[in-house]
Amino acid sequence: MRDSLKDILLPSAAIVAALLLFGLVVWFAGVDPLQVWLLLFKGAFGDWYSWQNTLQRAAPLMLTALCVAIPARSGLVIIGGEGALVLGGLACAGLAQGLPLPPNIAGTVMVCLAGAIAGALWIMLAGWLRQYRGINETISSLLLAYVAIGLFKHIVEGPLRDPSSLNKPSTQALAEGLRIGGIGGSDVHWGLVLGVLACLAAGLWLRITPSGFAVRVVGGNPRTAQLVGLPATRLILLACALGGACAGLAGAVEVAAVHTSANASLIAGYGYAGILVSFIARHQPVAVVPVAILFGGFGAAGSLLQRRLGLPDASVMLLQGIAFVLILASEALRDIDWNALFARVGSFGPSPAVVIAGLTRNPEPARANVDPGSSPG
Repeated sequence: MRDSLKDILLPSAAIVAALLLFGLVVWFAGVDPLQVWLLLFKGAFGDWYSWQNTLQRAAPLMLTALCVAIPARSGLVIIGGEGALVLGGLACAGLAQGLPLPPNIAGTVMVCLAGAIAGALWIMLAGWLRQYRGINETISSLLLAYVAIGLFKHIVEGPLRDPSSLNKPSTQALAEGLRIGGIGGSDVHWGLVLGVLACLAAGLWLRITPSGFAVRVVGGNPRTAQLVGLPATRLILLACALGGACAGLAGAVEVAAVHTSANASLIAGYGYAGILVSFIARHQPVAVVPVAILFGGFGAAGSLLQRRLGLPDASVMLLQGIAFVLILASEALRDIDWNALFARVGSFGPSPAVVIAGLTRNPEPARANVDPGSSPG
């Protein structure tokens, strides 16, 4: 019970502290922090239009956060979701451009599946480098993300470029029948449903299936996994593949539902923001859903801060950066034994209770320091 409260209170306190620090920063810039906080809430959750923007941004955040959360349960820190996302979007657009696909839900499933496969293979490469070459997966996944972005730009601006895209190179637009539409005629596309279902499925897989339990054992105690004969390498590659598939699916959904083609707008930082979402959710797939909605709201409110207060649109990225630093700092407080800490502080001097007792005790009357042999005169 105490650990569950820590899982909720520490990230919540870190987010509140991030908002306070962000308010202090904008106050030094001559902007009223109260107006900033009010516009953040209004731009994210103030009306139905704000909710639509928030939920639209939350969909890719859920999937890119799973790219961090699932490998993390196997003991890996993967931060290259941005690369898997852009390659997933590229695979989606490339398949639609290279093959005649049925313009219906079957074709949509095929382009989304292509994106998921591309992302799975890319993140699994980081897991393979860790297991077979001893290369740190955090560094390799980050560097692979830059490689993926460079590869994406080269192909979009070269082999797959649509000749009609002049100032903004892009691939050919997806056929109307391959696109993902909105839910009930709204701007919220069905990718949100895919993100929620992916989070729920990942949570159930980790909790109730033998393979999910084995992944958690590998991540929690590698020595125990080795003693009981679990195939650690295979399980780690599986976790990387599932996480990468989620990020690749996010890219495919962004192409099929938002951009309709692969272009530079796909590189929007969702992969990096997903790292923050996963860490705040403590790498729990189900907890990713509300956290992604919260940070989707922050992203949706960025343009409102720019229009109303003249703040740069990137100010929301500053807020996210402050939140990420404070989330990491809050992890250092999780395992502190506060009783032992107070006891150690008290060992350097009297404890507060002893000091208070000494102040409240009736002091004895002071006696004059007089030499008994001396006369009063």
